[in-house]
Amino acid sequence: SILLKPSKNSNFISYLTGLIEGDGTIIVPKTERSPKGKLNYPSIQIVFNKKDLPLALLIQKNLGFGSLINKKGVNAYVLYINDKKGILNLVNLLNGQMKTPKINSLYTLIDWLNNKNPQLNISKLPLNTLLLNKNAWLSGFIEADGHFSVRTSFTGKYPKIECKFELSQRQKDHLGNSNDLFLYTIAKFLNVSLKNFRENTSHPQYRLRTTNLESNLTLISYLNEFPLFGSKFLDYKNWEEILNLFKPRFKNSQENINNVLALKSEMNNKRTVFIWNHLNKFYNLDY
Repeated sequence: SILLKPSKNSNFISYLTGLIEGDGTIIVPKTERSPKGKLNYPSIQIVFNKKDLPLALLIQKNLGFGSLINKKGVNAYVLYINDKKGILNLVNLLNGQMKTPKINSLYTLIDWLNNKNPQLNISKLPLNTLLLNKNAWLSGFIEADGHFSVRTSFTGKYPKIECKFELSQRQKDHLGNSNDLFLYTIAKFLNVSLKNFRENTSHPQYRLRTTNLESNLTLISYLNEFPLFGSKFLDYKNWEEILNLFKPRFKNSQENINNVLALKSEMNNKRTVFIWNHLNKFYNLDY
């Protein structure tokens, strides 16, 4: 089978890598056969919220492989890549692009593939150290795990309106690798601190959140160059519109307050209208 050779600066590849490092799983079989004697195969899976079906279909079309399954009882679709050609191509796309400890699962998969077929001789490329503002990796990762919120309080003399972006991850992944290094890089990029969160639970987390205008504007300038493409893009646009009312400072008028409340009322889980025109600008896989 011929491996696709995309240009490594493709925004589609960096976006997809970020998405997989946030919402994907690389599964490598531990045994050749199942207890019933069936051959075990590796798979790469990407989970999409049900409302993001248009994005999932577009990614599947762009890749040209993988099957999209509606998970019963869960509000999600899963894109499964488990055929030989699909796995090889996806490994080729991800290799050298990853920025998180999930690279260890990719290495295990590369070992498995090389073991099965020694003439493949796929080399394990190191973590990608390109600056975050140079490609779409962070937008893919935010697509998976970022959250935009607006807090409002109108009880005091002055209205209190806070636009926050938040990203939290388990402190250690399921293999015991720490997630602190790449999260620290994101925190540094946004000029915010990385904090411990849910420390007394079985899965302590790291969390970063933007609390000032400067950090939010850094994020806006990045996401306007490397956009989101799921329904989160629509939430982001509402969030950005509210934030723009603070440049240079919020004018306390009933019109502005009504505007903020209207924009906030259709964000995240409250959204009922989904317009997908922004997918027309989705990246192609450049060869």
